[in-house]
Amino acid sequence: MLSTIFKRKVSDEQLANVFVNGVLDVIDKGFKDVRFIMEEDPAFMKKPQLGDSSDGHFAMIVISGNINSLTNSFSSRKLQTLEPLIFEKLAVAFEMTTHELEEHYKNYSSFMSRVNHPSKVTLYSMSKAMFYKYKLNDFQDDYFKSMDSPNPLFLKRMDEIMKNFLWNWEAFFKRYKIQM
Repeated sequence: MLSTIFKRKVSDEQLANVFVNGVLDVIDKGFKDVRFIMEEDPAFMKKPQLGDSSDGHFAMIVISGNINSLTNSFSSRKLQTLEPLIFEKLAVAFEMTTHELEEHYKNYSSFMSRVNHPSKVTLYSMSKAMFYKYKLNDFQDDYFKSMDSPNPLFLKRMDEIMKNFLWNWEAFFKRYKIQM
């Protein structure tokens, strides 16, 4: 009861820090498990050999998905101040310019929209992007391979995994209030 009355206020700067640090943390901790799950998925006829794969695609897919989902939780006015802070902090973390990071984001976001068309569900776009960026079509049975389309059973399992990498704004707003 008291926690709903006395929510901790956070500034845009603090919010961007928490968001960026949280997203980067789950990327760092989660990729090995995601890679293992993809390699062991029963939908593949041959086991994908992703052992040397970097987490670069995974990182950009998770970052793009989370930034795209900000529109579900924030007004466009709030996004005008929040997104530049997020891009700035991510650029520092990846040791690149903000412009370079924004270009990477735009490329991944566009790719995710294309492979997920006509659906606009961010989670589905993340799962499909993982399939295509890690070139998993080569490991499917001939039917799905010939269609260049992910096996729906694989996608369903991937959706269950990827939802763990989307920021839970509902839980965040239960504890914090954003300063206006």
